[in-house]
Amino acid sequence: MRLIITKNYDELSKKAAEIIAETIKEKPNAVLGLATGSSPVGLYKELIKMHKDGEVDFSKVTTVNLDEYVGLSGEHPQSYRYFMNENLFNHVNIDKNNTYVPNGLAEDAEEEGRRYDAKIEELGGTDLQLLGIGNNGHIAFNEPAEELVFGTHLTDLTEETIKANSRFFASIKDVPTQAFSMGIGGIMKAKKILLIASGEEKAEAVKGMIEGNITTKLPGSLLQLHHDVIVIVDEAAAKLLSK
Repeated sequence: MRLIITKNYDELSKKAAEIIAETIKEKPNAVLGLATGSSPVGLYKELIKMHKDGEVDFSKVTTVNLDEYVGLSGEHPQSYRYFMNENLFNHVNIDKNNTYVPNGLAEDAEEEGRRYDAKIEELGGTDLQLLGIGNNGHIAFNEPAEELVFGTHLTDLTEETIKANSRFFASIKDVPTQAFSMGIGGIMKAKKILLIASGEEKAEAVKGMIEGNITTKLPGSLLQLHHDVIVIVDEAAAKLLSK
């Protein structure tokens, strides 16, 4: 696990964007695993800028997203499909037919999970998987639990996660209580993993992920088992690290 500590969120975003851009330059038809939430917004802005400056070409890139809220269509302003369109896809030369997000309206959850995993396998797996980490240590929507699921699956969101995500909704009552999430197995299959975290509220999770025991009670800690992980955190998120 390679750790990079930056001064602030802006520097973190630029560094992360450079790593993703380098992946695309090395492999123009790269398969990128992408994430949503507040953490990657800055790096997506950097990638848009790099694209407009002629530094990165998305025309052959394929993307697969980690998760999607259950019950929201891709046109819903709070869906992750909508988020990706607004924060990246609408602003670069990517073919949206090559961008994949779980179907939040799927009637058969198990079938949707199998379908999504089969698509990722068909694509040859992800060359780089972008991750954030929740305050409770979750990655994607793999919440702390006694056991974790290998493949893409339907999951109940914890009260803490619902509360954290309520900042994006008009009311906490509007926050979906379930989501489709790529499983731990799918994440760990990525050839390279890039995790970003910013702010003091992430410091405890970051410490547990990097320096703690490997446990399903802090899903991010399982990344210690992956052969190629880059973690970029700002000074606030790194404040509890001992090294």
